[in-house]
Amino acid sequence: MKILVAVKQVAALDEDFVIGADGRDVDAEFLIRDLNEWDDFSLEEAVRIKEAAADPVEVVVVSIGPEEADEVLRKCLAKGADRAVRIWDEAVAGSDPIAIARILAAVARQEAPDMLLAGVQSSDHGFASTGIATAGFLGWPHGAVVASLAYTSGEKSAVFRRELEGGLLHQVTIQCPAVLTIQAGINTPRYASLRSIKQAAAKPIDVRNLADVGISAHEVGEQGSLSHVRRMYIPDKGHAQLIEGSAAEQAKRLAGIIRAFKGEA
Repeated sequence: MKILVAVKQVAALDEDFVIGADGRDVDAEFLIRDLNEWDDFSLEEAVRIKEAAADPVEVVVVSIGPEEADEVLRKCLAKGADRAVRIWDEAVAGSDPIAIARILAAVARQEAPDMLLAGVQSSDHGFASTGIATAGFLGWPHGAVVASLAYTSGEKSAVFRRELEGGLLHQVTIQCPAVLTIQAGINTPRYASLRSIKQAAAKPIDVRNLADVGISAHEVGEQGSLSHVRRMYIPDKGHAQLIEGSAAEQAKRLAGIIRAFKGEA
C-alpha cells in the first residue's frame, strides 16, 4: 500500500520586510521558509497509518518547488516518510493553485497511491483549493477539512469526520483511492530525532521535471493559470478617535461624523 502526501514549503514574514521591485511579492530576502503547518498534520496521519499496519505501507511526500524545498522534504523524511519527490521546472514559476494541482495529479497517476493526503490550506496563501482541485483532475472522491480519520491499510474505504457550522460533525465513508485534506489538530505531529535527521540528510530526493510527469509548459506557470497576482501592498493604517462628553454630546458628535462621511452638510 502507498500513501502520497502533498507538502509545501511556505513563506512567513520576517519582522521587517520590503515588497519586491515588481510589486507582486515580498522580497525573498525577508522571508522565513518552513514546512506548511497543515501539511505537518497530514504527514503525521500518514505515518500513523503506516505504523499501525500489519502489511508494509510506503509514505511518499511530494512537493512542487525549487531546490530550496529539499529542506522541508528532508524534514518529512526525518519524521517518517519513506521517499521524497520534488517537481520543478522554470516553467512552473507563477503557477496558481489549480496549475499546481494539475502537476500533483500527474505525480499521483505515476505513483498510483491508495490515498492522497494534503493540508486543508497553506499558511502563506490560504486558498484551500489545491487538494480538492487535485481530486478533480484525478476523478477521485474527496473529503475536505478532515478532523478525524479511521482507515486500515489495504481497505477499500475510509471513514472520516469533518466539522460543519454550528458545532456539527459530519461522518462520511469514502471509497479509495481518495483525496483527503487534513485539518490542523487532527493529531499531534511528532518531532524528528537527531538520529532520524542525520539519516534523512543522506537519503536521495527524486527530482523530476515537467516532461518526466507528462505535463507541458503551457499547462502551468502564468500562461497555464487562470488567476494572477496583480500586486501586493501594505494597506494604509486607519486611526481612531475617542469621543468624550455626555451621552448626548457623544451622540451629537457621532452623528456629525456620519454626516461628514456621507458628504452631507
